[in-house]
Amino acid sequence: MPRSSIMKTIINVRLSYKKMAPSLTKLTCFCLTFLQVTVCQTFALGPVDPTKGFIPLPLNRTYYHIQRPYDLLEDQRYSFINGLHRCWVYSTDKPHTPTSQTKPRTEIAIQGYNYSSSVWQFEGHWYVPQGTSGVCIMQVFGATAPRATTLMLRVYNGSLSYYRGPVLVQDIYDKWFKLNVIHDVDAAKVKVYIDGYLKLEADGRGGTSHTFKCGVYAQNDDSYYMESRWKSIKVLKKCN
Repeated sequence: MPRSSIMKTIINVRLSYKKMAPSLTKLTCFCLTFLQVTVCQTFALGPVDPTKGFIPLPLNRTYYHIQRPYDLLEDQRYSFINGLHRCWVYSTDKPHTPTSQTKPRTEIAIQGYNYSSSVWQFEGHWYVPQGTSGVCIMQVFGATAPRATTLMLRVYNGSLSYYRGPVLVQDIYDKWFKLNVIHDVDAAKVKVYIDGYLKLEADGRGGTSHTFKCGVYAQNDDSYYMESRWKSIKVLKKCN
């Protein structure tokens, strides 16, 4: 091939590369960005300690009370023995007050830490026996009307769900799990961790006052008997 033809070919290749370079650069950057996100997500799949950066607050019986069917004594629907809270209720029970139109419940209501701002966290280990269904076992009470809650974790047929769905954990009966719920009031975000794994991040639902509750609170399609057990319950607040 003549020298002049070779030089023309080289020049054409260089010009073509220059035209393609911006696109190649963009493609390379896109691939790198995608890779970074994928790697971060992969690492985030491992268990973490959601309590890092939070301070545990005192929690004893003066900070909570037991909401139960109004016509029954506390020990007829709740027990606390050797650090284990046991809450149970029947679908035929009365509500927690004579004037309430809600379904029956036996809940540990942590009214000593009502909050309206900042970042708060609930931690507890929970257990639901076989057969319990159609029930809320943990809630963040308080929201903008007509809603009443910012978060409900419910059990339906052996699965733990965010309200009616999505399902967060399957096959939960007769097993212990660790729950961490983080409520960032100012950012209007709620995160749910199960055994250190982030299972849900949802938007807040407004409201001027919030309370953590756990136990059993009958919902739609509730079983005749409902029970949940709790231990190592904590309330934490994020450090400033």
